[in-house]
Amino acid sequence: MKPLRCLIIDDKPLAIDILANYAGKIPFLQLVSTTTNPIEGLQIVRGQNIDLVFLDIQMPELTGLQFIKIAGRQCKIILTTAYAEYALDGYEHDVVDYLLKPISFERFYRAAEKALQAISPGLQAIATDIKPTDQSPEYLFVKTEHRIQKIDLKEILFIEGLQNYIAISTGSGKVLSLQTLKKIEEQLPAKEFARVHKSFIVALRHISSIERGRISIGAEVIPVGDSYREGFYRLVDKG
Repeated sequence: MKPLRCLIIDDKPLAIDILANYAGKIPFLQLVSTTTNPIEGLQIVRGQNIDLVFLDIQMPELTGLQFIKIAGRQCKIILTTAYAEYALDGYEHDVVDYLLKPISFERFYRAAEKALQAISPGLQAIATDIKPTDQSPEYLFVKTEHRIQKIDLKEILFIEGLQNYIAISTGSGKVLSLQTLKKIEEQLPAKEFARVHKSFIVALRHISSIERGRISIGAEVIPVGDSYREGFYRLVDKG
């Protein structure tokens, strides 16, 4: 199977590193180049037979949407951004998919599959033989007030939803991030983490005991919500 020739364009080097790492795990993607400059990215698209571009929207020299208008139909586009309000604009430009940062590997993989289907429909069945869940991530990146922070999954004890924020409790303290509990849940391996309450996700490895609908993790006691009870105990029984 001929892999899709890919380009990553993002003005933040850390974002490029994350996506390049993801692309390297997918056999049907061939990462040709990366750049923080969208104008340079246009030259790469025109000169190196690029099939697919992972494209940030907000960049200083040229926005992602301006890039799409100039590039035309020379390649397929997957948009990447931290701002959900751009999603509709992206789909009006016939993009393959729209990835909201921080991006999990599983979500990245699904977008890549969509691109493969759009570019080479006959190869979709081959791609689905590769299971992204077999490659569980070891860490995730979350946006805090002043930086993007890397957190090892093994260090996470539990995560609490606090209105517009989440608080990620680790062995060394708490990390606050401006996102929803549902969004962070999508990035976590389902075999290692469980939503047990509308306001809590727990790491199964750190549970010390479960008694009368309450979970003990160290000195913390976390309630199990009625609507999550059956699924949680089924997961625990499998373990």
